[in-house]
Amino acid sequence: MTEHHLSPGTDPEHPVVPHDSAALTAWLTTLVRNREYGTLAELRRAHGGTNAHIRAGWYGGDAHRALFERMAFLFAVYHQGRPQPSYGHGSLGAAARRIGDGTGRGPDNPGAQRLLDRLVASRRVPWRHLQHAVTRLRSCEQPPPSWTGLTDDLLNWNDRKERVAYRWSVEFHTPPARDRQAPNEPTTRKDTPS
Repeated sequence: MTEHHLSPGTDPEHPVVPHDSAALTAWLTTLVRNREYGTLAELRRAHGGTNAHIRAGWYGGDAHRALFERMAFLFAVYHQGRPQPSYGHGSLGAAARRIGDGTGRGPDNPGAQRLLDRLVASRRVPWRHLQHAVTRLRSCEQPPPSWTGLTDDLLNWNDRKERVAYRWSVEFHTPPARDRQAPNEPTTRKDTPS
């Protein structure tokens, strides 16, 4: 009897299902928009296993089911009690730059700096610190990172070419565009004649 070995995805009975970060974000934002609070509450259960977690895992395909379930958890934590969904923007490094209070934000806030240091020092996906970052953004009433982008970054966490942790660190420490002006350049105002 000859044994046939098929490459992944070529077995018609067990096809490899691809992942779709954007579809996960679309589904999650629809839950908030439609006020499906029970489903969002299920997603906030950290240990998963609920129907909502299983559905979130579908978007991760065969290889990334657990990561997509955990991303849905983070999304639900951020959106607890929020009437409008937030797609977020930027990377987690850029979002962490918004963490802080009246004493300073981002690199000027020691708590935000320590949190980012813990995030980027981890060899494995730093789920506990990610939850802390999302919770801090929520409590500071700051927008989250792009959920689709964060999912993609975590999918590439261990890819040395992507350098996700390094990029987050650079984006955290990069000053806003208005602060990057050369020190000797005069400032111009639109309401002042040139």
